[in-house]
Amino acid sequence: MGVLLVLGSGGAVAAMRVTVNQATKTVTQQNLLGSVRRAPERERVQVKGAKNILLVGVDTRKNQDPSALTRSDSIIILHIPAGHETGYLVSLPRDSYVQIPKFDNGAVRYPGGKAKINAAFAFGSRGLTGAKALSGGFELLALTVRKLTGITPDAGAIIDFQGFAGVVNVLGRVCMYVDETTKSVHKGRDNKTGKPAVPYKLNSDGTIRHKIAGTTPNTYAKGDRCFNPTEALDFVRQRDLLANGDYDYGRQRHQQQFLRAVLKQAVDSGLSSPQKLPGLLRAIGRTMTVDDGGIPLEDWVFAMRGIEPDELVTLKTNNGEFHSRNVPGVGSVEILTETSLQMLRAVRNDDLAAFIRSHPEVVAQT
Repeated sequence: MGVLLVLGSGGAVAAMRVTVNQATKTVTQQNLLGSVRRAPERERVQVKGAKNILLVGVDTRKNQDPSALTRSDSIIILHIPAGHETGYLVSLPRDSYVQIPKFDNGAVRYPGGKAKINAAFAFGSRGLTGAKALSGGFELLALTVRKLTGITPDAGAIIDFQGFAGVVNVLGRVCMYVDETTKSVHKGRDNKTGKPAVPYKLNSDGTIRHKIAGTTPNTYAKGDRCFNPTEALDFVRQRDLLANGDYDYGRQRHQQQFLRAVLKQAVDSGLSSPQKLPGLLRAIGRTMTVDDGGIPLEDWVFAMRGIEPDELVTLKTNNGEFHSRNVPGVGSVEILTETSLQMLRAVRNDDLAAFIRSHPEVVAQT
């Protein structure tokens, strides 16, 4: 986002560097990759070759217990080919059944074993709070991704979807095409009073237990729609009532569409409003914690300045379909197909363009 916001106007390089420096100061930076980190810290770097950035979405809630385990809600590999002319977003299903390596975060040891991939973040953060919990969780997840795919992330970021309500608040609203009518399990209204009410009782894992009588859930109808901050956050959380049992793939798709819409609107409106831009940069910075992989953020910005929102390509694992298996003690898990594993190997080898020519069905329509 920083690339697009500060470089999109095509100003002088010296002015850009000042603006980039101001923008990157709003982003929390810390060591997330730990033992996975590839490059030592350097003052100035010319970014060359293909790059893979691990993006982890978390969905923290207000008044959440700081000692409670946090599972990764979204796991995305952002692949930048060697030419730095475009970017590919590859989502790993959160229920993927994988081998998680053994890990010692200094507080609690994890012996290693097979589990859903989103549990890696939780296992890595056990016994820790605050920034240490984020670093431990992210490092074990990065180790798990490397074991599964052979991809060693060059950098990483944790994105808090709760924070995106602040971004939408600065923008005023975010407009996008809603590709299917989506009902909320979190927000609705009381049929008698018309006041806000929770429409569904949920289990501890977030799945639906039952509908609450006398309530109507908020509904986001198919078609063009502009979201306010509360609606936007609610929309990207939905999974249980999506069509055809879409669940996580549908939520992944909606999150990707929403992020692209935010990017586009930030560029379209943020750059044209000197009064809005500083607040927008601060709001964006508060949504993420970044590990630059030893490459200063300013150098990442200038290396990736040619990539625009419409050039980001989103790719589907398992063709957007749930390939489930029931595992005793774990429950229903997702098994990655051989085609998906081939796609991940193409990411590792920087050969995605050729893979897509042979498998055009993996490109998501967003």
